Amino acid sequence: MSRRCLLALAVLLAACNANGPPLVVEDVVVTRPVPGSAMSAAYFRLHNPGREPVVVTGVRSPDFMRVEMHETTVEDGISRMRPLEALRLEPGETVEFRRGGRHLMLAGPAADAGPVTLEFLAGDSLLLSVSVARREGS
Repeated sequence: MSRRCLLALAVLLAACNANGPPLVVEDVVVTRPVPGSAMSAAYFRLHNPGREPVVVTGVRSPDFMRVEMHETTVEDGISRMRPLEALRLEPGETVEFRRGGRHLMLAGPAADAGPVTLEFLAGDSLLLSVSVARREGS
């Protein structure tokens, strides 16, 4: 299998209600760290299919020492990356995590082989867990 090919291995929904899963994640890409770096990034689309707002207060991964939600903005022609403490998704809303915008910073990988699991949280509650193959960083 090519490393450049993204392979979704499993999507596990941690919490469901009568309205369905609290979040849906699509097109997840987790990059491999560039040589000499312990940093990776994750990009994806996050959708709230429910009838109530959902607030993501954090993301964690057993495959990294630290995971942070960030947003890159341009101010006075200078690109700045700032942490996002929380992300609110209104009913029906989809938010993109992409290069040059919102993204996850993944620090201190436990290993470079195998899938990466990302767990989306609301406080101490697990909303969604997704596992994906890594791809070459760029």
